[in-house]
Amino acid sequence: MDRTERFYKIDQYLSESRSVSFPELQERLEVSRATLTRDLAYMRDRLNAPIVFDRELGGYRFDRSAPKTGGQYELPGLWFSAQEIHALLTMQHLLAQLDRGGLLGGHIQPLQARLAALLGSADDTALDVARRIRIETVGAREYQLGHFQAVGSALLRRKRLLIDYHARGNDSVTRREISPQRLVHYRDNWYLDAWCHLRDGLRAFSVDAILRVETLEKRAREVSPRALDEQLGSSYGIFRNKAAHHAVLVFSAERARWVRNERWHPQQKGRNLSDGRYELTLPYADDRELIMDILRYGADCSVVSPPELVERVRGEVARLARLYAPE
Repeated sequence: MDRTERFYKIDQYLSESRSVSFPELQERLEVSRATLTRDLAYMRDRLNAPIVFDRELGGYRFDRSAPKTGGQYELPGLWFSAQEIHALLTMQHLLAQLDRGGLLGGHIQPLQARLAALLGSADDTALDVARRIRIETVGAREYQLGHFQAVGSALLRRKRLLIDYHARGNDSVTRREISPQRLVHYRDNWYLDAWCHLRDGLRAFSVDAILRVETLEKRAREVSPRALDEQLGSSYGIFRNKAAHHAVLVFSAERARWVRNERWHPQQKGRNLSDGRYELTLPYADDRELIMDILRYGADCSVVSPPELVERVRGEVARLARLYAPE
């Protein structure tokens, strides 16, 4: 960890304990004796930290009784890692999107305030951070807040739902009794994994495609997390089902510089080819979303196997060619 992060750790340890010995601090921070000595001296002399050594307790502590003279003790701004800042800003974004109708303001506001406090620091306020870092959503579909609330409530209360569901694939509407299992946020949209009593099996439902919802006073059928992962969590993308195929894709040397750092699937495998190209292997069950990602790269992505996926991509390319052929 860097020096600024060590300052925060020292501040945390001294705030949580009556005193902390030098060896204990050294062990927790995993630094040398000389480094810790310099850190403590810097915090006292430059940051005005009221750190004292208590001989009776045999360790360091904050002197809360010291008169507040001179500069005020203040830690330098602590920046987050890329993963941490993305997680915090994503949480803020999700909360804002969830409360589009303003119905949950009283419940969400304390959490939003807490996130703002985490994002802010001595040098950068939460407003500055939000102004200078932005998370954009692409392809997010509108859903009814009331439906989302009913789904979430039934999910936690373990109640069944009666829904009218619009299956966009065949443009049909069916009434289904379902047992909610978990909500999934994927590519800026919400999906509900549930046991469908009409189809007698696990299904993933787009929350935005629920046209009507009614909570039933029936106990939801329980499905184990392992079964959920096996049936809905192991294949590619939102069309989740038990993976039955493995796609082998090869990207041009130019596009490989991007793709080798992309995460298409938790179980993907990649390797660099001798000519600079990149080979990516990943499991999938339904090829629709996978084909959309393949076409996004155009001629820079070639499908090696399986043969049926090769033919499906060829068919889509031919269909596009006919669509844009000159009159």
